[in-house]
Amino acid sequence: MKQLLFPLFIFSGLLTSANDDVKPFGFHFKNKHQRFGKIPFEVHASLIVLKIRIDNSDTLRFILDTGVSANIITNVKTAEKLQFKSVRKVKIMGAGEEESLNASVSVNHTMKIGDVIAENQNMVILEKDILQLSEYLGLKIDGIFGHEFFDAFVIQINFDERELSLTLPQYFKYKPKRHGTKFDMVVTQSKPYIDAFRFVDKGKETPMRLLIDTGAGHALLLGLSGNIHLPEKTIRANLGKGLNGDINGYIGRVEQIKLGNIELNDLIASFPDSVSFSTKFSPSVQDRQGSIGCELLRRFVTVLNYHDGYMTFKPIKKKLKDTFEHDMSGLEIRAKGENFKEYIVDKILDDSPAFMAGIRKDDQLMFINNMNTQNMTITEIYEILAKKEGKKIEVFVRRGGEVSFAKFALKRII
Repeated sequence: MKQLLFPLFIFSGLLTSANDDVKPFGFHFKNKHQRFGKIPFEVHASLIVLKIRIDNSDTLRFILDTGVSANIITNVKTAEKLQFKSVRKVKIMGAGEEESLNASVSVNHTMKIGDVIAENQNMVILEKDILQLSEYLGLKIDGIFGHEFFDAFVIQINFDERELSLTLPQYFKYKPKRHGTKFDMVVTQSKPYIDAFRFVDKGKETPMRLLIDTGAGHALLLGLSGNIHLPEKTIRANLGKGLNGDINGYIGRVEQIKLGNIELNDLIASFPDSVSFSTKFSPSVQDRQGSIGCELLRRFVTVLNYHDGYMTFKPIKKKLKDTFEHDMSGLEIRAKGENFKEYIVDKILDDSPAFMAGIRKDDQLMFINNMNTQNMTITEIYEILAKKEGKKIEVFVRRGGEVSFAKFALKRII
């Protein structure tokens, strides 16, 4: 599966409103007497997608991302439809190989998510849809948000039940049997970090400070330093998108990481180029070794408690047994068309199974193993292409006005 990254960004400009005293700021339950709540979520490409309304809008879809500190409208068409009034321009800096991105700020909006409401909110509207989230996830994505939501509640994330459990901080009680093991967490520059993970290579353990990044589809992202080095076998890859363009680097397997007494073996890890990642951030952020994304987090029920500075991990036994896999076909796919149901080959790895079978860039996937792709999600397609080495794949592709047939067997590239 394509590994999406939406990491840290900063603004040149303040995001305050002159009318902040009119309504309470931040997320809270609609009912002032409510202490607990639950919100269902969708999972696409391992990411948490929530249904949201802004002011009187139709239902929008936002990615819940601990790595961002503001509410961002990423979809240009959505921004045009909402017709927000801009009060100032800002520049955004984040991961990626390009320079800062232009955006505008609109103030005094209301966000509604289930039983939760946030009044007097600022919205950052990207001038360009640099992240192309809808094409990556195969459905219309309107934006991303995160920090203030996590700051307002103690939030439990259960990927198995696809549900968020929210508790007002003063009423949350940690229970080991229910919540699992507790680890200290530090929130710096509006982002959560933990020091509990240890990198293991040839029996030697290296402690790591890792960002908890629910806006990333990868399992593990690491910078190269000290005892953390590139594995012997890697592939060069585009690792995803940041707010300042493409993030390039390498993908490989690491021997093991440990979390308390839990051992996670043979992980797929991403190693971004420094030019597109760490050099963009201040020294206080650069001291981290990397980040944990949803491909790892989905194996646990987790609780993030910003108020008391800790995070809990409770393994989901059946998920913990899942191996970490990468695409075995060599294909990178984008969802196009009005309903994001046209699956186009965006990139193809030379000498990969799909390449050797004759598939090329810009081919449209029509059928996979006798299944019409119109009836599939992009996540389902990637799941087929990343499971069981040796599995036979039969595809019909359209190139120009002609349809052709190709057949290949999946092979572990990493």
